[in-house]
Amino acid sequence: MMLRSWYRPLERCFGRVAGGGGGDGLMWHADLKQHASGDYSIAVVQANSNLEDQSQVLTSSSATFVGVYDGHGGPEASRFVNKHLFPYMHKFATEHGGLSADVIRKAFNATEEEFCHLVKRSLPWKPQIASAGSCCLVGAISNDVLYVANLGDSRVVLGRGVDEDKKKKVLAERLSTDHNVAVEEVRKEVQALHPDDSHIVVYTRGVWRIKGIIQVSRSIGDVYLKKPEINRDPIFQQFGNPIPLKRPVMNPEPSILIRKLRSEDLFLIFASDGLWEQLTDEAAVEIVFKNPRAGIAKRLVRAAIQEAAKKREMRYNDIKKIKKGTRRHFHDDITVIVIYLHHQKGSSNGRLKNNVVGCTSAPVDIFSLNADQAEVDLLQTIS
Repeated sequence: MMLRSWYRPLERCFGRVAGGGGGDGLMWHADLKQHASGDYSIAVVQANSNLEDQSQVLTSSSATFVGVYDGHGGPEASRFVNKHLFPYMHKFATEHGGLSADVIRKAFNATEEEFCHLVKRSLPWKPQIASAGSCCLVGAISNDVLYVANLGDSRVVLGRGVDEDKKKKVLAERLSTDHNVAVEEVRKEVQALHPDDSHIVVYTRGVWRIKGIIQVSRSIGDVYLKKPEINRDPIFQQFGNPIPLKRPVMNPEPSILIRKLRSEDLFLIFASDGLWEQLTDEAAVEIVFKNPRAGIAKRLVRAAIQEAAKKREMRYNDIKKIKKGTRRHFHDDITVIVIYLHHQKGSSNGRLKNNVVGCTSAPVDIFSLNADQAEVDLLQTIS
């Protein structure tokens, strides 16, 4: 079906540093590109010493795929997902005759298992990889059907057009589920799975955390919180502060939504939680609705940084001067991908030409020219 003709072109796309995005040392962006049924815009800003957000957009004449992978505990897991998740989706879609919730679930599980194998093999020389994990937000559009799969607290929000008092307005509709124990429902879900552990979720350092460590309840990676044998391994115990672990306290099972797109559905905002920590769903949707398409993802990122600056009684330009690593004290890495669901009126672009495959992958590390080689060194152990 839609993924079958993609394999060879996509082989050349995975992990590629996309060109033409521009950037000023703080931010990388691609202002406006085309996909099957509209346009898209992407922007990334780095705050951590190593960029932990990874992202990609893959397009053909019949389908569009979006991935936002927000890493924690290091960039290893998010880089791994960026390389492996979509090839697994292709593999299982080919075997099962097309995309489905089951295909997506199998791809997530296969990516998790492969990363766990990498962790076990890398433990003697890189024990810290056991504490690397990644949130994972994926969108796929084909034949006017939208598939959304999510682990963690990255989020996709739909901008839906409405007519109100003869004026065109937009409503924000959240399409993904936040797997974060800050949400009471998620907290209760985790507690119900561990009735014998009164400290499974504790309030510490101003937020709720699983075992006092992590806020998200689902991820790829975080192997030390999923595999008791890794947690007990003497090599890992020398690296970190292991906690007693009887059973996994996190899981890699994605929440999946399938929705038929409608004419009033205008655009989708896929973003890591770095955006949503600063902007409400409604504020983000209004910015996209009221501004030109070109550079819209960059506009959202700047709006988020301006909010972060305002909280510290600073200006955007002040934060822009702060070095990576230190900047993490002011805001997180932020990734934004805006997918417009219709072509602009008067646009001569039309649909993408048959068999044309497009691929945009944000840089592995905005500040480092050597990050690609570091990734090769890390991932060569699985070959």
